[in-house]
Amino acid sequence: MFNPSDLSLRRLVAQMFVVRASGHLFDSQIRYRAWEPDRDRLRHWLQDWGIGGVLLIDGSVSELRLRTQQLQEWAEIPLLLCADIEEGVGQRFPGATWFPPPMALGEMARQELPQAQQLAREMGQWLASEAVAAGLNWILAPVVDVNNNPDNPVINVRSFSDNPEIVTALATAFIEGTQTQPVLTTAKHFPGHGDTSVDSHWQLPQLPHDAQRLEAVELLPFRGAIAAGIDAIMTAHVQVPLWDEQAPVTLSPRVLEAQLRGALGFNGLVVTDALVMGAIANQYDAREAAVLAVEAGNDIVLMPEDLPGGIEAVCQAVESGRIRRDRILASVQRIAQAKAKITSSNRSPLADLAQVGSDDAKQLGDRILRASGTARPGSVAAVESGYNLVIVDDLLRSRHLDHHSPAIALPKQQGYQPYLLDLNGDRSPSSAIVSRPTMVQVFIRGNPFGSSLALAQLSEEWLNKLLRDGDLRAIAIYGSPYSLKRFLRQIPTSVPYAFSFGQMAAAQAIALNQLFPDLRLDWSSLTPLA
Repeated sequence: MFNPSDLSLRRLVAQMFVVRASGHLFDSQIRYRAWEPDRDRLRHWLQDWGIGGVLLIDGSVSELRLRTQQLQEWAEIPLLLCADIEEGVGQRFPGATWFPPPMALGEMARQELPQAQQLAREMGQWLASEAVAAGLNWILAPVVDVNNNPDNPVINVRSFSDNPEIVTALATAFIEGTQTQPVLTTAKHFPGHGDTSVDSHWQLPQLPHDAQRLEAVELLPFRGAIAAGIDAIMTAHVQVPLWDEQAPVTLSPRVLEAQLRGALGFNGLVVTDALVMGAIANQYDAREAAVLAVEAGNDIVLMPEDLPGGIEAVCQAVESGRIRRDRILASVQRIAQAKAKITSSNRSPLADLAQVGSDDAKQLGDRILRASGTARPGSVAAVESGYNLVIVDDLLRSRHLDHHSPAIALPKQQGYQPYLLDLNGDRSPSSAIVSRPTMVQVFIRGNPFGSSLALAQLSEEWLNKLLRDGDLRAIAIYGSPYSLKRFLRQIPTSVPYAFSFGQMAAAQAIALNQLFPDLRLDWSSLTPLA
């Protein structure tokens, strides 16, 4: 464990900052240059400034292993290396296991809670094992928000449930599973982002509830996570007028000190959600936002809009007396303790990268998919010439569709040719598509920066057209159970449907088997499509 007292003020403050960077090794592969520094700048920040950690995104899991080794070699003090991998390392880094979203477990829990808890525990263990093998030591999960607002555009299926007791039980089991590995976990987003209809990536939502409601719903899972030994809690960019009528939770000392540290008794790491998000960045100067985050009681400032400016601003706040130096020391002491926990553990991690994406982990994901999916099964007849209408948010960013994907390849065996739509092109039902038997597949779920409402409206327009023309043969929905309920209001009971919480290849194959029971499920052996 490093000694914070030995560090200069700037290095002390820098330990509190975590920057986002590409998981790729080469600058030419960086996709978001406004948020991800190039190699020389990142190395400078690690070596010369001494920042405390890096949030990684993009790249394969094998690239990630090399990248995390590279970053640790550059740093004098061991780094916190984290990722938003709520659904497994494979959610962000291809090659590793991509599990179904947490709400799939919540659906199972309504019928058999002990079984769902056991699967959540196993999922936590596998996720942590693969994270450690890839070089990560901090998991930005689980989400413990209670998604009791069906119109929530950002949490949605990332939550375990709309039931606070189920969220608490499953999040606790997940945390227990991760504790078999030397890795930190994070409960998010305090005090709860589930009952909002505004995406904090764009604007500042409010939680206008009284103390009794907050205690019974929003805070219950956080109390459970703390009791289970959660290492960190991430703040939400939301406003709770009951606690603070002015500042968002992330920037409010009244909330973080009186409620999180005081009433809930949390002694671990408090980390901001990304400060580049619109709820903060649109209202506060980048340098001032960093100072306010530290003043509020956050130990870690995540993804500041201006990293050097933020560090310098906090240093100036200490030198001017606005922030006490012992306030900084207290945070860095907690950071040092967290880093010691993950670097001195005697537990044996899954160190062999070849074991990542194992059959056992994939089978766990398949079990969750099969148990949580719903369907009105049918035997959709093969056709000589039909359409497979696939509707997604953004085709260019889609990770779950290519020529080999079950959603494309399997219907093609039955004569349904792919017809792809997203929100970027000519979206309205067009006379250019001739009347033919058509199956519809919609990939829709709440996502940060997503457009689930626009996607639902687009899908409804096309469903109405196909129903008027008598062309609709079947529909598959991947992702949002709320959208499923919405669509079922307009789909006749004679039309078969299948629903899966997941969107990955396994989810597609399992769902389509409900509609085409005679189709083979081994999509990996299919002949490549032209």
